[in-house]
Amino acid sequence: MTRQRTYLDTHPWITFSLDMQGAPPDFWIALGECHSKCEHLAGVALAPDVDKYLHRVYLAKGVSATTAIEGNTLSEQQVLQHIQGTLQVAPSQEYLKQEIDNIISGYNLVLDEISKGKLPPFSVERIKTLNAIVLTKLELADQETVPGKIRHHSVGVPGYRGAPAEDCEYLLDRLCSWLNGPDFIPQPGQELMYAIIKATVAHLYLAWIHPFGDGNGRTARLIEVQILLASGAPSPACQLLSNHYNSTRSQYYKHLELARTDPRSFVRYAVNGLRDGLREQIEAIRVQQWEIAWLNHVHKSCDELKGAKKARLKNLVLTLTSVNNPTEFSKLRDLSARVALDYRGLADRTLSRDLRILEKLGLIRRKTDGKWVANKRSILSFLPVRAKKESGVPKSS
Repeated sequence: MTRQRTYLDTHPWITFSLDMQGAPPDFWIALGECHSKCEHLAGVALAPDVDKYLHRVYLAKGVSATTAIEGNTLSEQQVLQHIQGTLQVAPSQEYLKQEIDNIISGYNLVLDEISKGKLPPFSVERIKTLNAIVLTKLELADQETVPGKIRHHSVGVPGYRGAPAEDCEYLLDRLCSWLNGPDFIPQPGQELMYAIIKATVAHLYLAWIHPFGDGNGRTARLIEVQILLASGAPSPACQLLSNHYNSTRSQYYKHLELARTDPRSFVRYAVNGLRDGLREQIEAIRVQQWEIAWLNHVHKSCDELKGAKKARLKNLVLTLTSVNNPTEFSKLRDLSARVALDYRGLADRTLSRDLRILEKLGLIRRKTDGKWVANKRSILSFLPVRAKKESGVPKSS
């Protein structure tokens, strides 16, 4: 006779089932928006320096978030500095950098495996591997905890105890079988939407099972990243769930608890956060694209000019663009060393004539207070005609 598993009495909400049929329409709308925006992000070509910058920024955001939830006190800016190799901390804080390095190592491992087409299947061994990476070189408070090994003792977080230790290996195996099974085989064209649900469910169940002595949350978030990357989600988007959990931490714990009676609550919470993060990313990339379009417009417009003033006028517009602050006439020569050199020995009337030329070209404009700015907003005239709305307009002078 097969004995009944202890978790069935202590953790009856671990059922390995999810019925999203009753989810409200706004959930499916949000999920579809996530899919659409991920496809948009994946197809956007950026200048190499912009792409590198955005990758670093969102990596720093995601890594900072996933460690901050567990108590890491390095700021997002400090994490970015560490990624760039410039962060210096006191010896007593070196472990904080190690926690960051571990998450980056896990993330890079998944990226490398995907790029080589060698991503291993989602399995108990894979989960153990990621946990071992999460806890590499860290001093663990619990001597019973071994990185990458299923625990043999009781653990938990305030207000919650993990599943019975004797059931953890079994529960992880059940989880992997379920997530690899028919419930998560997508219809053609819906791979990413299935993956988003699958990633959040994997996170939820790992939090419930709590199979390791430490690092369960960080392991769960790395698994989310793996599932999303494997589905074709663009890498910056895969950091957004961790950002959401960290920035809404009280709601994160609330929905983990609510999910015991209705797991859809956590999935909806996660999807809404992913959607909002994707909107912010699209907006950031849109602003970068407008910036590139504006610079191209400046170069093309100034190329129609002739003589020595061509370079002088182009440089004046580009300098006003980089300064991005209204500047009064008397201070225009001091905008940069290059502008000062261009107008050295030239009368104010020459500068005034140059301003009129640039204003006629639509490249600069004079504000009501008499100050001059780059007319970056003019690039919006090249957008398709649509009803006016405030959102989606770049924030510039």
